[in-house]
Amino acid sequence: MNDTPTLGGLGEFPMIARLVTGRRQPASTLLGPGDDAAVVRAGDGRIVVCTDMLVAGRHFRLDWSSPHDVGRKAIAVNAADLAAMGAAPTAFVVGFGAPAHTPAAHLAEVADGMWAEAEPLGAGIVGGDLVQAERWVVSVAALGDLSGRPPVRRVGAGAGAIVAVAGDLGRSAAGYALWDKGIDGFDELRRAHLVPRPPYRQGPAAAEAGAQAMIDVSDGLIADVGHLAAASGVDIDLARAALDDDHAALRGAAAAVGADAWTWVLGGGEDHALVAVFAAAAPPGWRRIGVVRTGTGRVLLDGATPTVAGGWQSFDGPDERR
Repeated sequence: MNDTPTLGGLGEFPMIARLVTGRRQPASTLLGPGDDAAVVRAGDGRIVVCTDMLVAGRHFRLDWSSPHDVGRKAIAVNAADLAAMGAAPTAFVVGFGAPAHTPAAHLAEVADGMWAEAEPLGAGIVGGDLVQAERWVVSVAALGDLSGRPPVRRVGAGAGAIVAVAGDLGRSAAGYALWDKGIDGFDELRRAHLVPRPPYRQGPAAAEAGAQAMIDVSDGLIADVGHLAAASGVDIDLARAALDDDHAALRGAAAAVGADAWTWVLGGGEDHALVAVFAAAAPPGWRRIGVVRTGTGRVLLDGATPTVAGGWQSFDGPDERR
């Protein structure tokens, strides 16, 4: 007989009570979980809002990731989107679906992971929903504060400006390949695929420094820089030499997998690095990787069309890609 408490055995409201008891909300949370909705302070009268969803078998695998990892990742991918607008997170609202036989302890670990990622950012998890589903689904809505600054959008990059990146490139894609091939070692890269490390505070720092445009690298460098170029109506010319450190960090893993490390640097997503455009020098914590030129929305690599294409597409490829 299995005495492990499950979601089905406990029920929705006792499980929610377990998850919210003892949590310490930040000052921006005026009313937390327990009512029909939460109340969160809007710092400067505006709220930046984004949402992202993770589905088991598509965005994470429970034979690779712990529940704690899943919780951290669910917060990270949303907080990175806020950072890319120049905002700092204030609150997260979480929807979670899972089969009734899911151990209650697993959901508690997910919640612990979420708080471990959110609390250092000064944000709280203020509410959500818990439902039965055929597989794990984690949906997060994030709220952010611009602290009086205008949002940094994808549009606005001007010819002659520099392109810079904060954070690492290609690590998550390398980690995915290592997990997929069952190759041990390369612990840092394998870990990078399970839990991204976005440079959260560099988003507001870039906004403060006057960034013209910004995006987070969720789908791949070429793909996401392409969004900036298209939105701004300019060409963005990346310099391969400026990406040599990323390539060097991945060469050993690429040799072990039998892959080209440049494919990961240029086409791999889910690192959630930030790419921004600045009229002059980038602030500390950023490195220059290219330049904006007059054009029609193209991405170039050393002046030529890159041979590495695209990046992640939500409806491209098999359902069990991840």
